[in-house]
Amino acid sequence: MKLTQRLVDSIALPAGKADAVHYDDALPGFGLRIRDGGSRMFVVQYKLGAQTRRMTLGSTAQLRLDDARAKARDILAAVRLGQDPAGKKAEAVAALADRCEPHIRCYLARQKTRLRPSSYGLAEAHFLDHWKPLHALAITKIDRRTIAARLNELVADRGPAAADRARAVLSAFFAWAMKEGLVETNPVIATNRPYDRKGRERFLSEQEIAQVWRAAGDDAFGTIVKLLLLTGCRREEIGQLRWSEVDLAARLIRLPGERVKNGRAHDVPLSAPAVALLRTVPQVAGRDALFGQNGLGAYSIPKKVLDARVAAANGAPIPSWVIHDLRRTCTTHMAKLGVQPHVIDAVTNHAGSHKAGVAGVYNKWTYEPEKRAALERWAEHVMALVEGRASHVVPLRA
Repeated sequence: MKLTQRLVDSIALPAGKADAVHYDDALPGFGLRIRDGGSRMFVVQYKLGAQTRRMTLGSTAQLRLDDARAKARDILAAVRLGQDPAGKKAEAVAALADRCEPHIRCYLARQKTRLRPSSYGLAEAHFLDHWKPLHALAITKIDRRTIAARLNELVADRGPAAADRARAVLSAFFAWAMKEGLVETNPVIATNRPYDRKGRERFLSEQEIAQVWRAAGDDAFGTIVKLLLLTGCRREEIGQLRWSEVDLAARLIRLPGERVKNGRAHDVPLSAPAVALLRTVPQVAGRDALFGQNGLGAYSIPKKVLDARVAAANGAPIPSWVIHDLRRTCTTHMAKLGVQPHVIDAVTNHAGSHKAGVAGVYNKWTYEPEKRAALERWAEHVMALVEGRASHVVPLRA
């Protein structure tokens, strides 16, 4: 029969059948499919070699007959040119179902229960920002060339260190995907590392300490920089600091294990200058984080502002230093002041050789008094440098 709009709207399913296709005499292969549940769909059918393909064009509620016939005519024309529209559609549907983004979301949900909040936040930022161009790609189609090209973009835009961290996060994701049976190989492994992670040796000189402190200012980032210098803590430990972890009366920061890299809870004694800095931070009702709603997460822009201030005040920038160098600066100068290595390890929450082997089993002393004395000595030395006066600290003899 030749399909008309009237027939499309009125033709019924033959008695005793659950499914029927009425083909159009005007365009062979084009038809109307009716099902028992009331579904009425336009379809087009064609042969490709020995195989018969059928494609759904849309429901009669969505398409008028003339529009459906035009779509069918285009598809049949493509078939005559040797194409397989149904096969392409199936591939597109499969690719959509295998897009990388849902797998990334699944991986992040798993990692959220396994990582410290700060580590999870960094991983999430890498996936939602640095690796966003991969989201729309099928996970099985992501290869070394795609990843290497994106790494080169990240090096140019964010720097080699940031690109290297992004690479590590993606490699961990593909290692998980392999174990889930989603991919056969980890395409990140054979890509070049953007950054050679050699152990850094950089620490600030006494002159540079004073320059950074004076230029840091009194905003959230400036306060974080000063606290990092005074405490020797890691960046996230101070940047994500919570009021529930601060005891000003006891002059102490109590970091829980889940907020510390090695998983061991860590008490940080606060020197008088550190307490004074914390007292300047406003407490916002209903907010536990000191610096922002969820703590400070982005450091690159305020670090550039700080570098510019240092350069403006001193005629030249401080060369090749990063925020983590403040931790090394603290420990190196404390050693110069005569603080013993095992006390420095305790200040920075490192196990150290004094806690290795049998010593670690039997020596449970946490060196809290020694830690406090060391940080007080260090704070006095820092303030003397900042204020341009002689330090009252006399280096201890070994």
